[in-house]
Amino acid sequence: MNIKLVVVGKLKERYFKQGIAEYAKRLSRFCKFNIVEVPDEKAPESLSQSEMDQVMAKEGAHILDKIKEREYVYALAILGQERSSEEFAKEIADLTTYGHSDITFVIGGSLGLAPEVLKRADTQISFGRFTLPHQLMRLVLSEQIYRAFMINEGSPYHK
Repeated sequence: MNIKLVVVGKLKERYFKQGIAEYAKRLSRFCKFNIVEVPDEKAPESLSQSEMDQVMAKEGAHILDKIKEREYVYALAILGQERSSEEFAKEIADLTTYGHSDITFVIGGSLGLAPEVLKRADTQISFGRFTLPHQLMRLVLSEQIYRAFMINEGSPYHK
């Protein structure tokens, strides 16, 4: 199985890098875990709606370039469907059972995801209505993917 995160921007903080590296190491026994960073578009603090749309479209094009046709895509979106850890684990197990060996998660930039990316996604997932920095979201998502594998293995990690 291949799990890929396509994310906007570079991770700068060492503590986030260390946390994600730890979960990547743990995940290596279950899957090939890969993070693909695409550039974030530089934009001034205050943008018109048209300028925001342009920034999201450029980031969206970079994201879509990194997604292959056969990949099952989760778009992280505040308005996506919330799942419990157990529901998420079952969903991952079901996807692999039914032949989806390439699963991709997309985390957008500060403005969110372009409509084209949301349209390409097979599903949208939300971790709640909080707005989180996408650097932190990478860590949270990595942990939840690991947790899903541990739940499916019957490990006490989840307790």
